[in-house]
Amino acid sequence: MTSASSIKKILVIRFRRVGDAVLGTALCTSLRKTFPDAEIHYLLNTHIAPLYIGHPDIDQVINFDNADDRHFFRYVRRVWAIVRANKYDVIIDMRGTVRTLLFSLFSLQTAFRIGTKKSYSFLALNYPVDNRGDKSSNMLHHNLEFLKPLEKITQVQYSEDFKLYVSAEEKEKYRTYMEQSGIDFSKPVILAVVSARLAHKVWDKEKMKIILQRIIEKYAGVQIVFNFVAAEKAFAIAIHEEMSKHPKIFTNVEANSLRDLCALSANCNFFFGNEGGARHLAQALDVPSFAIFPPKISKARWLPHQGERFAGISPDDFCSKSEQKAMSYEERFKLITPDRVWGQLDPMLNKHL
Repeated sequence: MTSASSIKKILVIRFRRVGDAVLGTALCTSLRKTFPDAEIHYLLNTHIAPLYIGHPDIDQVINFDNADDRHFFRYVRRVWAIVRANKYDVIIDMRGTVRTLLFSLFSLQTAFRIGTKKSYSFLALNYPVDNRGDKSSNMLHHNLEFLKPLEKITQVQYSEDFKLYVSAEEKEKYRTYMEQSGIDFSKPVILAVVSARLAHKVWDKEKMKIILQRIIEKYAGVQIVFNFVAAEKAFAIAIHEEMSKHPKIFTNVEANSLRDLCALSANCNFFFGNEGGARHLAQALDVPSFAIFPPKISKARWLPHQGERFAGISPDDFCSKSEQKAMSYEERFKLITPDRVWGQLDPMLNKHL
């Protein structure tokens, strides 16, 4: 019979994007607290794997690159090799696709094969979890539901902490780069995301410029660093140019990797901008933050620990979901006005800058 002391190796399967994987660290932390002697493996896409370097609750990051994902038989061979080499005692499939179920299907000797309950999950899982129905719960609670089956053998130590870590050396190295780029750390620094991976999720540019101007005018000495990926650079630079290349806005401080973005975030006093992976990183590094949530992205679901340190604004704050059904996407986004943003953002800046 399986007992808590017999749990030696655990595989957590996440994949997908930055935000999903960052929030998933709370599950890893819960597992560490519950099974302190177990080895915890976290399976991710290659491009986000570096975020978890040095994470105390993750012993090994296993990554799949695009070539692994594109070629089915290559993918199957890798899955087979991983589970045969490790002989996991617990597999938690947070992704719940046919492809990720292969990890459990190839590990039928694993005592706990846990994942989302779906019509086909019975083929591989012996502990399917029905956590898809309640859309009002935030993603932390959704993820932690995967630990319920383990209550069968022990008292699970649930943790809602999701964290990332930057070494002192990384932070200091990036701080030096920022200073060389013109940042004065005797004055406050705001990390701003004015763009987004998908254009329809970007808050209106003219409204964004109004807020940026208000920040500059009210908070003496403030410095605003625009963060962007390569595809968004032109958009960010255009905003800077339209604001007469204001000297308090910096587009020359670039984070060319997710590790760099963590170091950049850790050296800033505040995060402001469009909701996305960068905001998740900032919150995981305990940087006070305020995000603008576009329509169809639930603030209640994707912004855990809402309060005076971590906040955001959403069309849902001003109009019920039933009322929004009769509105276009653009009409819903227009519910977020500069005055409404400033009314919530300004008190936070007063507190944290």
